[in-house]
Amino acid sequence: MAASAYLDWLSQSLDSDIAAPTVHVRADNAVLGYAVGYGVTEIAPFVRSLRSVFAGQIVLVVDRKPVLLAWLSAHDVEAIIAPGRTLLWSPHPVVARFAAYAQILQDRPETHRVVVTDVRDVIFQSDPFATADEGLQFFIEAEGRNLADHAFNMKHLRALVGDGLANDLGARACVCVGVVAGSNAAVLRFCRAVLLLCAIPRSNVGGAFGADQAACNLIAHLNLVDGKILPNYGRVATIGLTPPDKLRYEDGRILNPDGDASPIVHQYDRHPQLTAHVQRRWGLRVGAPRRGKTFRQRAETLRASLLRRMPELR
Repeated sequence: MAASAYLDWLSQSLDSDIAAPTVHVRADNAVLGYAVGYGVTEIAPFVRSLRSVFAGQIVLVVDRKPVLLAWLSAHDVEAIIAPGRTLLWSPHPVVARFAAYAQILQDRPETHRVVVTDVRDVIFQSDPFATADEGLQFFIEAEGRNLADHAFNMKHLRALVGDGLANDLGARACVCVGVVAGSNAAVLRFCRAVLLLCAIPRSNVGGAFGADQAACNLIAHLNLVDGKILPNYGRVATIGLTPPDKLRYEDGRILNPDGDASPIVHQYDRHPQLTAHVQRRWGLRVGAPRRGKTFRQRAETLRASLLRRMPELR
């Protein structure tokens, strides 16, 4: 029988009690984020900007930090404590988060529409559900750039499904896994599809940073879960690759190259000037520095990189 640390983790994760609600579940829309490893400083712009335009459910998966939990409660954010590590191996958080989302969604059928999103580099400028529909929505990362133009994405596509299929998809638009939206059922199917696609390669590839992005593009472009791909600067503006001179900050909002303001802004932190504005409006302190990696984190990154290059005994 084939052995796989990833499959062992997946079996345990989808059978966990992570999604046991701590409050009565409201029958409305929900924004879900995975904020394990973050403190109040990193989470503040996300939560404060979202709560200013949205009265529905905000659910964050977090560590058990008393100060953080008290702060989230004060902002009407439901905190779900990430389960403790019980296996010797676990995937990168960007993959692990989809198991958490799947658990949450399957236990909350009353929730109508959902946005699953990055946390640290996302802010909200208007109701994120104002233009929502029942279908699954993916969002292009950068206009005018295909997957083949993104070395990072191609690297992980090849690792996930091989050169042939990756090259076939190279001419397609790059979809960003940082924000995905849709009905509860559609997003749940998407999360499960990501997790199962990541089981194709050996564990330290399928569970690595970037595997989630590769799986998302496969799902979107091969229509493995029925959905549609929407252009950048609509419901979501992903601005990490947008030239700085094409963006403006006016009246407390980040404006797209066309002058409009998207409800959801992703990767604003790639632009120092915009980050300063965001911190002034939504942060806890102006110019809060981004923490560098600890020695332990750097060592774990090196270990993961080496493991991706070694064969898995199966």
